[in-house]
Amino acid sequence: MYINIGKMAEIGVLVVSYGSRGASFVDALYRSEKYKIDLYIADKQRNPFNLERAREHKVIPDLNIKKIMDFAKQFKNRIDFGIVGPEGPIIDGIRDLIEDELDIPMICPTKEFALEESKLRQRLLMSECCPEANPEFRVFNKKDYSSKEEVRRDLFLWLDEMNNEVAVKPDRPGYGKGVGVWGDHFNTRKELWSHFLSIYENDSVIVEKKIDGEESSFQCFCDGKSIKILPDTRDYKRAFENDKGPNTGGMGCYKNTRDYLPFMNDNDRDEEERIVKRIFKYLRGNGRNDNLRGIPLYVAFIHSAEGVKILEINSRGGDPEIQTLIPLIKDDFADICFGMIDGNLKNLNISNKASVLIYKVPPTYGGFEDRFPEKVNKSEVGKEIDISEVKRLERIYDDNLKVYPGSMEIRDGKLYSLKSRTICCIGIADSIGEAREISLKAINSIKGGSLWYRNDIASKEHISRSIEHMRILREYGNGKG
Repeated sequence: MYINIGKMAEIGVLVVSYGSRGASFVDALYRSEKYKIDLYIADKQRNPFNLERAREHKVIPDLNIKKIMDFAKQFKNRIDFGIVGPEGPIIDGIRDLIEDELDIPMICPTKEFALEESKLRQRLLMSECCPEANPEFRVFNKKDYSSKEEVRRDLFLWLDEMNNEVAVKPDRPGYGKGVGVWGDHFNTRKELWSHFLSIYENDSVIVEKKIDGEESSFQCFCDGKSIKILPDTRDYKRAFENDKGPNTGGMGCYKNTRDYLPFMNDNDRDEEERIVKRIFKYLRGNGRNDNLRGIPLYVAFIHSAEGVKILEINSRGGDPEIQTLIPLIKDDFADICFGMIDGNLKNLNISNKASVLIYKVPPTYGGFEDRFPEKVNKSEVGKEIDISEVKRLERIYDDNLKVYPGSMEIRDGKLYSLKSRTICCIGIADSIGEAREISLKAINSIKGGSLWYRNDIASKEHISRSIEHMRILREYGNGKG
């Protein structure tokens, strides 16, 4: 599906969007200085950012791939390619469907290479090509057991072997209560068993060794022949400050002024690259594998006393990790997309500035309302969101502040939060501290809805703890602990 971009001044792009991640793709394409781009956006809701920039906008609440294809079909002759943000349509095979039916090249992996569909597949893949990065694990499948008592016995034997220090995960995304970790989400076997059963009734359960360490998110673009690596970012998964509370989709994120994070060193980054390149070569096979086009390997690493381990692999950009990086890419984003499509992706030019992303979310998100009822302004819940001041700040800070609405919609000219992460602010500066100040100033200027946020995203104290934690783990790993 080679596209000759030499004579192309005007192009049309299909964007499948959900939340701030999709809005960052829309922004990057809309800001193109090389092309006049008409955006055809299939969106989960009436995202105000996307509505302002779309040539055509269609709300598809369930992001059903056949409905997305029907939308794209109306403008088939105007759309040159498509790009997909959320994982659901990728897992469901949106690329296969649209390329087969409409011959529109799509930037995302095919269904076959949607690795996040199965954590077991990821673990088996790593066992083949990078076993040293694979934590010890066991799989519990309902079809292998005749009773709950039988599976409980085997599970507890495994817990004995692991000294209870495990993470409990569903094989497939969206089943049960998600990932639970000993010492964080449960402290007794009774609690762990309850969590296990919430998954086991509907899915296979993976119980793997808990790894003590510091996390980094590794992402790359791919044209089927090679991968072009993006800087590391640090995601804040836990809902509350000091990394307490349940896991969320990510409350914030930061990027350092270097390609790796403050608690990492050159060797850590090199090891990440070696591991990901081995996985990519294993998946690619000989020559070029066009099925991997897009962001096929977003790898969540954890740096530990035992070395670098992999927590999970995804086949799309992370939210909030990718939008923490998109504003720092100096290349025209449309050219990057064409490079992925025609198999000629060039090295990426990325600013060496730091960026800090903070999400503001509704009171129900992450269980905040239940945990801190005294901090919820009941009179504001469900009311209009006012972003007029943050828009003014955007004009003042120019390229050093990006504001992307996420789970937010416009109704009768007014903005309202939905159930998930409402809006993110990304500060960009010459240091993490300065970028954080911009992001905090912006996030505090957003009023209404009794929205809240984590105040310790990229804080000096949090980063210092990560650095000290890694220092201790390195000494322990070297036999000094």
